Amino acid sequence: MPVSEIAGNEGTAARIASGIGELDRVLGGGLVPGSTVLIGGEPGIGKSTLLLQAAGGMAAAGSRVLYVSSEESAEQVRLRADRLGLAEQAELFVLSDTNLARIVEQTRRVSPSAVAIDSIQMVYLGDMAAPPGSVTQLRRCASDLVFLAKATGIAVVLVGHVTKDGQLAGPRLLEHVVDVVLGFEGDRSHAHRVVRAIKNRFGTTLEIGLFEMGGEGLAERPEGALGALAAGHASRPGSVVCPVVHGTRCMLVEVQALTATGFLGAAKRKASGVDSNRLAMLIAVLEQHAGMRLADRDVFASSVGGVRVAEPASDLALLLAIAGSERRRGLPTGTCAVGEVGLGGEVRAAAHFEQRLREAMRRGFACAIVPRESAGAGPSGISLIGVRDVGQALEHLSETPASL
Repeated sequence: MPVSEIAGNEGTAARIASGIGELDRVLGGGLVPGSTVLIGGEPGIGKSTLLLQAAGGMAAAGSRVLYVSSEESAEQVRLRADRLGLAEQAELFVLSDTNLARIVEQTRRVSPSAVAIDSIQMVYLGDMAAPPGSVTQLRRCASDLVFLAKATGIAVVLVGHVTKDGQLAGPRLLEHVVDVVLGFEGDRSHAHRVVRAIKNRFGTTLEIGLFEMGGEGLAERPEGALGALAAGHASRPGSVVCPVVHGTRCMLVEVQALTATGFLGAAKRKASGVDSNRLAMLIAVLEQHAGMRLADRDVFASSVGGVRVAEPASDLALLLAIAGSERRRGLPTGTCAVGEVGLGGEVRAAAHFEQRLREAMRRGFACAIVPRESAGAGPSGISLIGVRDVGQALEHLSETPASL
């Protein structure tokens, strides 16, 4: 059949909004009818809470939702619904079952707009001898659920477990057959959570959703994890703020670095939330082009708030943080930095330059250290300090000692 004769429905069928703006942002505007979404994350990170909140949001908007819990009883789900304030949603149906045949039968009876299954590892088919969670069961159950979604137009959301390496458990087929794969990231010892799209057939994979876990569930944090950070934030050695772009969102992220006494030939290079390869490269650039001796220094770098910073535009901020920690100096208060650093020590322009500076201005920053070629391209209202290479950038760092 010619493609021109195929009746299209993605552009005309309205997406199902979850009522959670940060989640809808990552999905591309909401759930596409007939699609299958897989959400993975570490145990205890809040996957069930996120899924139940999304189901409650869809039910509140008038969409019928079937929430299938294969790991908890209906009473346990009700307790969580009470805590989240979702117990009065009449369009939210709960089923506690692990048999896929019964789940499909109840789905046909309820006729929901969306089905949420928590989790796919506990669902099984009775006509197969393999135990739940095995590769055979996962492959067959996932394939049947994808077929159900395509045949009925019901959006299916699956929760998947992850291995100790952070990869989705089960066969790689799970990620291939579904339409969207979301990663739910965070540290259980901290409140901040990040939803990231790993695969998305209906939107970009560049968007992220930001949340904070609290006593009443997940709260959206569209401003990012640095809601308390302001332009008057006191400068500290080894701490530099950088405007970072994720998809259509620009946020300010604080990049921190710490240098400590190490051993020549066995110095540590540890990164959390930043690219470890770029960290090693920037250390080499500082040694080669700034005359800093770091071969016998342990270097630790991280991004504050759980947001992963991997784009090259954060190179200058990370480099200044490392140098500031080593020299015990900091940038002037109200100053941020943005720019890519090359292996020759040059500072290069970054994409979405004006968007980054406007966000910095909105948050009260009055000055930015930028590549010289971009110094005349910024919006009015913010002072730009153009630097050609890392040597010039370090001169500005050393001009204002940070108060200890």
